[in-house]
Amino acid sequence: MTQEFVQSKIKSDKVAVFIKPTCPYCQDAVKLLKKYSFKKGHLEFIDITTQDDMDGILDYFRQTTGARTVPRVYIGEVCIGGYSDLAALEEQGKLSQKLKQIGAL
Repeated sequence: MTQEFVQSKIKSDKVAVFIKPTCPYCQDAVKLLKKYSFKKGHLEFIDITTQDDMDGILDYFRQTTGARTVPRVYIGEVCIGGYSDLAALEEQGKLSQKLKQIGAL
């Protein structure tokens, strides 16, 4: 069920960010992504603290992405990592390009 929940949020034309609202890195990721004008429905922040199996979700992230931390940022169907990876793409000027490639902007 955990795998199905995570997979149901990940789409090829969308950015999905799994967060905990009190996490400062999650808050930074939200702030950074909100600078962009996403098409309606192409950006979703998923609060994993509202899920019954939060630990299972984190374990699934470890299995599939190599890290159990949040935020877990998916651009399309690819997990690019966490906030530092997202910020690095922004600094390199590659984030908007990736967002356009998947049709999210």
